[in-house]
Amino acid sequence: MDNAANDTIFGKIIRKEIPADIVYEDDQCLAFRDINPQAPVHLLVIPKVRIESLETATSEQGALLGHLMIVIQKVAAEAGLKNGYRVVTNIGAEGGQTVPHLHFHLLGGRNLSWPPG
Repeated sequence: MDNAANDTIFGKIIRKEIPADIVYEDDQCLAFRDINPQAPVHLLVIPKVRIESLETATSEQGALLGHLMIVIQKVAAEAGLKNGYRVVTNIGAEGGQTVPHLHFHLLGGRNLSWPPG
């Protein structure tokens, strides 16, 4: 992985340069607890390769995106989210994206209202 191309907080977590409470890791992705949780369970699932956002993902990355969805399902089950959960990705400034590295928020452990924001 090119460090300069992935010099975000998530790149630093992937490289283990800063600590994170990692709950799942494989060769393609990481899942870890959000440091500012918005629900009793708030995990982030990120690919190890930098994709800026879902907006910039390519069809060649489809298998990776599918893998991320299966990992979300797995970590939700491991977190005991039997009654439901929400998966969110923010895209761009108006969508609330603050880190330019694709990440999915897995939220659960309480009744989640709608609309979210």
